[in-house]
Amino acid sequence: MLDKFNINAFISFGLGFILMWLSEATEAHMNYTAKPRVVLPPNYVKEIRPPSKKGSPVIVDFSIFVVDINSINVEDMDFRVDMFIHQRWLESRLEIPDDIFEEGDDYVTLLPEVFENFWQPDPYFLNSKIAEIATLTHKFTSVTLYKNKTVRYAARMHAIIACQMEFQLYPMDIQVCPIYIESFSSNNQKVKLRWSDSGVTLNPELKLLQYNLGQPLELEESDGYMPEKVGNFSRLTVYFRFERQIGHHLIQTFAPSSLVVMLSWFSFWLGLDAIPGRVTLLVTCMLTLVTMFTGADIPPVAYVKALDLWMAGCMLSVFAALAEFVVVKVLDVQYQYQVNRIPKRISNMEKGQCATVASWEGGAVRSRKATQTPTTPGQTSLQGNGGPPKPARRQSLLSVAWTDTDTGVEKIMWREIDKVSRAVFPILFFVFVLLYWPILLMKSS
Repeated sequence: MLDKFNINAFISFGLGFILMWLSEATEAHMNYTAKPRVVLPPNYVKEIRPPSKKGSPVIVDFSIFVVDINSINVEDMDFRVDMFIHQRWLESRLEIPDDIFEEGDDYVTLLPEVFENFWQPDPYFLNSKIAEIATLTHKFTSVTLYKNKTVRYAARMHAIIACQMEFQLYPMDIQVCPIYIESFSSNNQKVKLRWSDSGVTLNPELKLLQYNLGQPLELEESDGYMPEKVGNFSRLTVYFRFERQIGHHLIQTFAPSSLVVMLSWFSFWLGLDAIPGRVTLLVTCMLTLVTMFTGADIPPVAYVKALDLWMAGCMLSVFAALAEFVVVKVLDVQYQYQVNRIPKRISNMEKGQCATVASWEGGAVRSRKATQTPTTPGQTSLQGNGGPPKPARRQSLLSVAWTDTDTGVEKIMWREIDKVSRAVFPILFFVFVLLYWPILLMKSS
């Protein structure tokens, strides 16, 4: 009897414990499932948009707070933006009891699980490569419900936005990169996106590495026809204006290349007796420019950029200096060749005269010294025994040297070219600079 009593008592205790646990579990489940029913009516269908007056679309106010913009990639033509997005719309079907609000508050923050039972708009970034909600231990989202039945959804997002960039004016280019926000499945007759009063706000501490962010940002609301979705859809657009800072390129590219071009002008003061030094200087300047522009961070595009024109001007100036050296060297070789031919002619003429004298004097050979009498500029007279003057130097050196009529000083062609180049090359480069920068500044503005 005692054993049977103990068994019945144990069974009764076990059944009571199980019933109590089931009751608590059922109550907890009812409490959990009852939370959405605090604001949602029994006949609420989240697939149906909130009712509107006379069939007008549901207005969804949209705003963005830009936290950071980075990784502006010129090769992939995109940029990354970290931001908070806020959406606000009116859900008139909600049943909101006053006891869910704390004293003095007109809003309440709901759990994200509750928000899954609400109707939600479906905006997306039309030109994004990647767009996702930031997560750490959970998704950074929040839902706020106001007494006037307004639903406010907020999320922290980061997105990589594609931007069609133009680099004709690089490195003084200005890139205008839009972000298109559009409803995905609801056309403009059902959902209309609208910028809120705050619109797009930038973080006041936001700084970009090589760009200035033009402000204020341009906002736009439009309806775009999407052929792949066959309909007109509401669209929001914000334009970011990235103005490239020229300071980095002035220090790293323009100033050093200008100094290299000026360094090449020193070769005009070196005579042809310093051929190795002159050639080394010009070739080193050319290689320096090639290395400088090859290693620069230049967008790899197929068309001509402003920096390419500057590079071409600098390299053309150094190449012209190298070509000038080749020209003067060729002229110097011709000059030396013509100068060395005159003594040979004189020697041949003296030999002919000596032979004549020998025939008159019966074979006694005596050498006579030839004298030159200056006549007209560029002419010399060769006299032997009072012979008539004969033109020699003017004809032989007419293309590479001449005599100044005023001073009587001999002018050599290659030396005169070097003297003229000392002034012409700096003047031409200065004219190039005066044309380059005003045109570039005018186009970039």
